[in-house]
Amino acid sequence: MMYNREAAVRYANTWWDSRNPAFPAFDVDCTNFISQCLLAGGAPMHGYPNRVNGWWLQGGTWSFSWSVAHSLRWYLATSKKGLTATQVSTAQELGLGDVIAYDFEGDGRFDHSTIVTAKDGSEPLVNAHTFNAQHRHWAYKDSYMFSPNAKYVFFKINDQFS
Repeated sequence: MMYNREAAVRYANTWWDSRNPAFPAFDVDCTNFISQCLLAGGAPMHGYPNRVNGWWLQGGTWSFSWSVAHSLRWYLATSKKGLTATQVSTAQELGLGDVIAYDFEGDGRFDHSTIVTAKDGSEPLVNAHTFNAQHRHWAYKDSYMFSPNAKYVFFKINDQFS
């Protein structure tokens, strides 16, 4: 099975400023939104009912990696089954449908997730929830959340799912 980047981006561009009623909504909704985008791109879920392992939404509950930025960051860094990703060094290596994890305070706790939905030259532009954004510059330097200590992890979603 292949990752359909266009479908993931289409979903992100459709729902960036509202909530899809087919999914739960959270006050801090960024990672839930990214998970929906990945699912729209064909990413397979696995791990139910263990909330700590896998990446899934089922039966009114979900894995931590589905809805928590820090958990999705570590899931993408370590998953060997289903939805997998490769960490790259720079944002410019990312393409449409790839994911960025944000640690705004640089304290090791990742607090935001976005999906690449466009490029401005080599610079990724991202969509996000919580503070809804479409085609925002990936670095978030104009955000009140940003600090000079901010750290980013760049994930190229693997096109082939196992």
